[in-house]
Amino acid sequence: MKNVITQNRFSFLLLLTIFSLTSCKRSMDVLQPTAQQTATTSGVQPLLSPAGDIVGKVVAGYQGWFGAGGDGSPLNSWQHGNLECWPEVTEYLNTYAGAVFNQAGVVQPAYSGNLGNGQPAKMFSSWSSQTVAKHFQWMQQYGVDCAALQRFGSYLTGGAKKDFFDQVVAKARNSAEVYGRKFYIMYDCTATTNCEDDWTNYMQTHTNSSAYARQNGKPVVCFWGVGKSDRGAIADWVTKINWFKAHGCYVIGGVLQGWRGGTDMSAYNACDMIMPWMVGRTTNFQTWYTDDLTYCNAHNLDYQADIYPGTAFYNTNGASSPKNQIPRLHGDFMWSQFAAAKNAGVQSVYISMFDELNEATQIMKTAESSATIPAGKYFLTLDADGVACSSDFYLRLTGDGSKMVKGLLPYVASHPTPHTVSGGVTFYESASYAGAASQVLPVGNYTMSQLAARGMPNDWASSVKVPAGRTLIMYADDNFAGTSWTVTADTPNLGTLSPTANDKVSSVKVQ
Repeated sequence: MKNVITQNRFSFLLLLTIFSLTSCKRSMDVLQPTAQQTATTSGVQPLLSPAGDIVGKVVAGYQGWFGAGGDGSPLNSWQHGNLECWPEVTEYLNTYAGAVFNQAGVVQPAYSGNLGNGQPAKMFSSWSSQTVAKHFQWMQQYGVDCAALQRFGSYLTGGAKKDFFDQVVAKARNSAEVYGRKFYIMYDCTATTNCEDDWTNYMQTHTNSSAYARQNGKPVVCFWGVGKSDRGAIADWVTKINWFKAHGCYVIGGVLQGWRGGTDMSAYNACDMIMPWMVGRTTNFQTWYTDDLTYCNAHNLDYQADIYPGTAFYNTNGASSPKNQIPRLHGDFMWSQFAAAKNAGVQSVYISMFDELNEATQIMKTAESSATIPAGKYFLTLDADGVACSSDFYLRLTGDGSKMVKGLLPYVASHPTPHTVSGGVTFYESASYAGAASQVLPVGNYTMSQLAARGMPNDWASSVKVPAGRTLIMYADDNFAGTSWTVTADTPNLGTLSPTANDKVSSVKVQ
């Protein structure tokens, strides 16, 4: 959770009582979420701009702000440790013990204990190139087209923080190029923050990348906070937006939910696209999307609908923010927004967020249950609403929702995404599926240590079961190196592969 004025996403009302956040991006009613959309589909609305890297696509907000003691970064310390959820970390090559995190609003001493399953409790760092690459690989795998890289005003002045986040942008660029994703810069700022200098001297160079998002032939830039009362004068926003447009940019305005109907709409109307922030809202999404889209169509603005999985702030705020504040309802809540967007004819979507574990809005792989969070500690897990969900459930749900919005799947009011995936790979100690068995390995990449943590020691396996539709790539060395073998079906004797893979497997990829 952002804890300075330019970094707080939003606050909202709990039974008309304002949350005790340091500052906020929004205030709104908090009601219990409803999982149903009763309206019928209204058909696709025509696009004002042609489909591009943003219009007709699904974008996810990306923070990339997690740091760890010993990660070797310019900060080299624990960053943004006020986690509401704990990540699933088995696919990261670099993880760190001794995490500093919050419990019930109180910062805890460094934790070097275990998870509930007895494995060491470790956290990733966004400084690691492999971490960022893994996130963009997931975007590719699960159908997220583009990442909006968050860039706060506090990142723009010289020093270790700027160095850290400049490099996160560079790592995201490289990963987007590798995995065929797009990215753009999303400034979270005031109307007078000197983004112009930052763009000219630091960020504009990334538009040279084939992966930098373009819309209508122009590089995309977003500003979060346009029109917000504590973010500056409307006239200053107009000046900033027009400066970027004059320098060849396509400008998205990230605005508050109640943006329509003000006395001075000039800043909004100066933008090329409007993205109203919906985090905190729990009902009537279709009405909001429809009315926003109607205004945008009438004023020649593109529109991007915001969708989020749920949110909570207990570990940041303590008792003033109840646990599981806006429940995810095992996917029903998020799907109700996809359904509302489809009903309203929306074709461009922004997901809040990809990796924001702090506000429990993340869709990235997350701890499923108490077995995979620090033992004896509270973190909101994916089974909190009484249904077991696999760590990648919200990535898979986002992929299905993306397909429905794009017309690649038919409209359905209830989500079609299985909560868990049964089609995993299982290794066995002996031929013909005899002896000890590993844990079931879902889609993902597993190093030697990660396999060991799931019950498969190095150079141990003699047979493997691979369900239909899965591809298994096995490697003789750690970190996906050395001789490799690819199988797509049950293999009762790894010794029959050429060369033999019996007792030779050290790392694997399940696809």
